[in-house]
Amino acid sequence: MLAHIKGKLIGCIFGFLIGNLPGALLGLWLGHIIDKKLANAWVFNKSAQTEFLYTTFATMGHMAKSSGQVSSEEIRLAEQLMTQMRLQGELRVQAQNAFREGKHADFPLQETLRRFRGRVKDSRNLLRFFMEVQLQLAFADGELHPAERRLLLTIARELGFSEAELEQLLAFAEAQLHGFHQGAGHAGGGRQAQPSADRLRDAYRILEVADNAEDSEVKRAYRRQMSKHHPDKLVAQGLPKEMMDMAKEKAQDIQQAWETIKAVRNIR
Repeated sequence: MLAHIKGKLIGCIFGFLIGNLPGALLGLWLGHIIDKKLANAWVFNKSAQTEFLYTTFATMGHMAKSSGQVSSEEIRLAEQLMTQMRLQGELRVQAQNAFREGKHADFPLQETLRRFRGRVKDSRNLLRFFMEVQLQLAFADGELHPAERRLLLTIARELGFSEAELEQLLAFAEAQLHGFHQGAGHAGGGRQAQPSADRLRDAYRILEVADNAEDSEVKRAYRRQMSKHHPDKLVAQGLPKEMMDMAKEKAQDIQQAWETIKAVRNIR
């Protein structure tokens, strides 16, 4: 209750100190405007986060069904994501229901995505994060089926991504699929072991930069990727707090990719 009248109280007190009763009335009015805006922002954020969770799992259900039979790996991944997000009770039931709804042949995918895009105010970082989650499901069984690729292109276009951008996202997802952050090895004495060719290739794919790019360009790519995936920034933009651990994992992959390339190139 106090949170909804905090602006009025502060405005009234400061207004009285500055201008007695007229100042208090003016401060009360200004505080009321602030309280109203804050309340609307809170409602928007909660509504946007609910929409984010629903659209995420409904689209995942549609993706899983696109190649025909929903595989056990896809169901397992959806459940793992719910567990990673610590969805319990009613929230978990809602996520499971959304996944089931998405599997229906008449699921209104385009309408759902357009509503979602408007709800997150066309935030590119949030839309990218959403795409990355869908790619996790697409690669759940270790391969990308033609039907899944076609559906991913439809989703990407509805969210404002080009086909070229989708290819970048696919490369990012494949590099993560290889368990990039789990493969960080160090030699004795604190020296980092020489990475394999595959690991170095994945590092460049995660930073979305060519392997023959200048050091300065690689550094900019790293900073750009970290800015896109910074967990606190994503949550501030509307990412549900339940997805914070997923965002942290992606940020860790980006950090490890940078450390791998930096060591090979001896970048200071």
